Amino acid sequence: MSGRLHGTVALVTGASSGIGEATARGLAEEGAAVAVLARRRDRLEELAGTIRAGGGTALVVEADITDQQQAAAAVERVVTGLGRLDTVVNNAGVMLVGPVSDAPTEEWERMLAINVQAVLYVTKAALPHLRSAAEDSPRRVADLITISSTAGRVARGGNAVYSLTKFGVGAFSEALRQEVMQQHVRVSVVEPGTVDTELSTHVRDGLRESIARQVGSIERLRPEDIADAVTYIVTRDRRVAVNEILVRASEQTW
Repeated sequence: MSGRLHGTVALVTGASSGIGEATARGLAEEGAAVAVLARRRDRLEELAGTIRAGGGTALVVEADITDQQQAAAAVERVVTGLGRLDTVVNNAGVMLVGPVSDAPTEEWERMLAINVQAVLYVTKAALPHLRSAAEDSPRRVADLITISSTAGRVARGGNAVYSLTKFGVGAFSEALRQEVMQQHVRVSVVEPGTVDTELSTHVRDGLRESIARQVGSIERLRPEDIADAVTYIVTRDRRVAVNEILVRASEQTW
């Protein structure tokens, strides 16, 4: 498959649905060989089949990246299977909102594990390969993108720990950007507003209804809208670094 990313390899975490699935499709359409990573293998196989049917290359990687050894092994499998690694999209995430006072601490631990630790583990494992890609690829640049949220810019009641994780990956990304920019590894954050995905279905009963009322009158973004932002970032010339993109639904106020 030809395209602006022909000859490159991308890894997308949380690729079994929503933004991750749409991003994997978008990168494949631009010619990248795509490794799709998540825990739901059946969905990954279906996605990979669709990409291959369209003339693309896809590798299924089933892993729990909240475990550092699994995260590192997953990255190595991508490099072994597809030969290199030019683009990483840290998309896997969970949103478990609700007041601090009555929140189960297990929800906090889950958000910290998926939204923060998994990002750190995948990033650390991928960095040597991204540096190598920036040195020897025809495009002479590599990209690391983390999907954050408007909750990483605006803290609101009920979102305390979720916002903590998203503000955290924003700070991490900015510091890392400064560390690797001279090696032409670009570090970016995409901050979606309310998107029509499975994310809100993870919320406890009662709170789920509250969220539905809050966004009920808003025409929510589609996963493809966020995938477009990712594709825009990674297809820029190496002289251009798009470090942050905020994408809100047009009627969203927060």
